[in-house]
Amino acid sequence: MEPVVRIPSPLAAPLVQRLFRTTPRQLPAVPELIAAFTTWRGPEAPAHPDEVHRTAAEFIQLAAETHTTPTAELPAVVDVLACTLLAIGELDLTDVEAVRLGPQDYARRLRGAVQGADRDLSPDAAWFHDALLVNICLHVLHHFIRRSPHIQRHLPERSSRIRQLVDLNDTEAAALQPERSQQDADFEAAYVEEIVRQHGWLTIVGVDFPNAPDRWLLEDTYLSLEAEESSGRGDTAEQRTVLLADRALEGHERVLLRGVAGSGKTTLVQWLAVAAAREGARVPFVLPVRRFAREGFPAPDDFLHAIRHPLADRAPEGWVVRTLLAGRALLLVDGIDEAPEETRGKLRDQLRRLLRIFSGNGCLVTSRPSAVADGWLTDERLSDEGFVELSLAPMSRDQVTRFIRDWHSAAMSDEHCREQRDRDELKEYEQRLLHSVRISRELRQLATNPLMCGLICALNRDRSGSLPQGRKELYEAALEMLLQRRDPERDVLYADDVRLQQEPRERLLQKLAHAMVEDGVSELPCRRAVAILDGALPAIPAARAAGDGEKIFRHLLHRTGLLREQAGLSVDFIHRTFQDYLAAKEIVARGRLRTLVDHAHQPEWEEVIRMAAAQARPDECGDFLELLLSAAPRLRRPQVNHRRLMAAACLDHVTELDPSVQRLVHDRTKNLVRPTTELAARGLGWVGPIVLELLPDPEQVPDDQQALLLAITATRVQDDAAIDYLSRLRRRSSLAIRTELARPWRHFDTERYAREIIAHLDPDGLYFPVSDTAELAALRDLGGRPRVQLAGIMPNAELMDGLDHTQLTHLWLNAEPTDPDMSWLSRFPHLRVLRVNPRLPRVRNVPEGVRITA
Repeated sequence: MEPVVRIPSPLAAPLVQRLFRTTPRQLPAVPELIAAFTTWRGPEAPAHPDEVHRTAAEFIQLAAETHTTPTAELPAVVDVLACTLLAIGELDLTDVEAVRLGPQDYARRLRGAVQGADRDLSPDAAWFHDALLVNICLHVLHHFIRRSPHIQRHLPERSSRIRQLVDLNDTEAAALQPERSQQDADFEAAYVEEIVRQHGWLTIVGVDFPNAPDRWLLEDTYLSLEAEESSGRGDTAEQRTVLLADRALEGHERVLLRGVAGSGKTTLVQWLAVAAAREGARVPFVLPVRRFAREGFPAPDDFLHAIRHPLADRAPEGWVVRTLLAGRALLLVDGIDEAPEETRGKLRDQLRRLLRIFSGNGCLVTSRPSAVADGWLTDERLSDEGFVELSLAPMSRDQVTRFIRDWHSAAMSDEHCREQRDRDELKEYEQRLLHSVRISRELRQLATNPLMCGLICALNRDRSGSLPQGRKELYEAALEMLLQRRDPERDVLYADDVRLQQEPRERLLQKLAHAMVEDGVSELPCRRAVAILDGALPAIPAARAAGDGEKIFRHLLHRTGLLREQAGLSVDFIHRTFQDYLAAKEIVARGRLRTLVDHAHQPEWEEVIRMAAAQARPDECGDFLELLLSAAPRLRRPQVNHRRLMAAACLDHVTELDPSVQRLVHDRTKNLVRPTTELAARGLGWVGPIVLELLPDPEQVPDDQQALLLAITATRVQDDAAIDYLSRLRRRSSLAIRTELARPWRHFDTERYAREIIAHLDPDGLYFPVSDTAELAALRDLGGRPRVQLAGIMPNAELMDGLDHTQLTHLWLNAEPTDPDMSWLSRFPHLRVLRVNPRLPRVRNVPEGVRITA
């Protein structure tokens, strides 16, 4: 006999539900007497005790499929089990008391209520009954927990333990199942085919304007981005490791990937899902968090229903559990930041529990940086599950160049671009844009992620090479392109009978974006979106005359290019940045700028606040900034400081502001930019160029440690204005300061930074980092350097040409090589040391005489 009897929860739960009445709409916030909601008690009982007997028979049938059973005595065991289950309605127990007892003791109480019922069973049959009863009691208690918020709130540890036991039960139950059935194999084949169909296409922002399709094959347009791994809490050059993001899971089973809005996180998820589906070694499960953010992380067999997968109803019972048990799953959990802040911890704990039970499966979790604070993994011990943390790096200059060329190639290859004149124009726009990005600081700062690069390409084409400057202007131009001119210039004039100009369209989209931001969600149920529009229409005459909320909703969904529908049930914006921008515009239009003050200490509201300040009238903005600077007794000191620094960050986006308010911002924040730790110094960079005016003169700071903290802050401003500040630190002899000054070269104008900073750094003991071919060429133009750190992914052939053959003595590989064959290093006669980051793949064929160190 097996030591225990297991029935998986997907099969047990429907049988357990037959024993209890349907959950009422309003559950009492107190314990409930179990007997009162059994289905066979009371004058209006929906079931008869005979149905309990049938349920007992089905339980035993399920158990008998995978366990050795006393076959001749099964009818007698069914009678005893039915009698025992009927005792559920006799005991004077509440659901809370039963959960406190746990499955073993609850089963013992039930057996005690029917003493002697099993006297005619053999010892084996009695054991089988008792073991099965314990398993049924586990599922009953799980049912109580799921139906009762009271239990979840007042017995959190016991509830968590019951859920854990259910997961362990499901794992062991799946282990008892025979090898993968033909039904499983057939469904998996259909499932991976659907994954490729769903995720094998990419929308390149703006390429569909004009006269072009709105999506492109992912394999033709995907840009392989770089990811950075840190070995510690800091991110100095000593600790930065550069990997290809789409190969991150080759070296790490579980990854938390941070990336700013538009950096390519979701596209990477698509790429990994399609690659896994085609290779067949792993079965990908794309799990957008926004689909289940409030309900909690779904149980394995609820994965497909939770994300509204079109094949959810066809999946064989237990297929996902069996896939996880075999260690063949790849969980792609996209957008943990799209869950409300108060539920993220719960989602994290549920994921941790799932991965602990189903070990051996791959997992990638994506998030905006601000949603997952430093130490989020360590403090909550998720690191025990083998997670490493990576951050998507800003696009390098080489990647920006490639993206621009790929974008225009995609546009030129479209069937609508048939005329040679059209292709010639596109080629001219491409060359103009490549030149503009190279010489324009503003464009260079904006073109650091695929979303912004796509917008810039689209607007450059749309405006015949005349581009807007600044983020706010870029969004305004993009909205004009999408909302006012997209359809007419695609010759789509009569797709529906709604005729709306940009202004009413934008107003209505603002309402939806504002509702999402207020609710802390990234998508709305379609019916809620329709209700919001119905409520807004009376105040917008042009839209009111065009139809009701349902009609306008469909128009906005299909004709603006900004919304997308999810499985016919919900709607979201094509990108979170549009949601934040339009929500900010709505807040300003309503005159509710002051309401943002309550959220100014929350990182996820930063973009909304900055964009609201950029769009506000001068007096409004002044009042708002003064409120951000005011005391807030409810908040802790770090939150108050964050609000005040937020006020300073807004100055970089404001067009007009009373000088007295500007002075007040300076006065209230100047003492906040005296960092005392490296962590604090790094955190100040997000404030923007205004922080440079608040920092002390570095030439007046004699202490090297304090000067290092100033350098750390200034290098993270990532505005060319920082070069002037950093140039006053370039003569320092401290290796730590020189390393910090060399580290951020990639964030600034290559030639200027090389001329004003790199050229003046004492090379003694200093590794000079190069992250792209432009820096490689600039360093060679400076005469080369003895020690070079490869901080970006470049082909070996380019490195062979770009590194100085007479100078190089030490080479540090801190980025994944495109080819691990190092025989090309024999071209460098003075090379003595090859330092290889231990997190990178092993290299081979290192020339004799070159010492390898870690």
